[in-house]
Amino acid sequence: MKPKIHPKYQQANVKCASCGTTFEIGSTRTELRVDVCNSCHPFFTGKQMILDTAGQVERFQRRLERTQRAG
Repeated sequence: MKPKIHPKYQQANVKCASCGTTFEIGSTRTELRVDVCNSCHPFFTGKQMILDTAGQVERFQRRLERTQRAG
């Protein structure tokens, strides 16, 4: 291996934006922010959680209700 071409590998703090959980992993960065972690992801928890950004979920739910009533 060539010397001085590899990034420094160190402990990184990871923070989840949705549930606030923090934990450490090894990474080339010092801090990572994730939207969903294994503590709150529906695949691992078995619960459905909707992260709504800019009201898109409500708009979709309204459209879905209108089409179900019409059809």
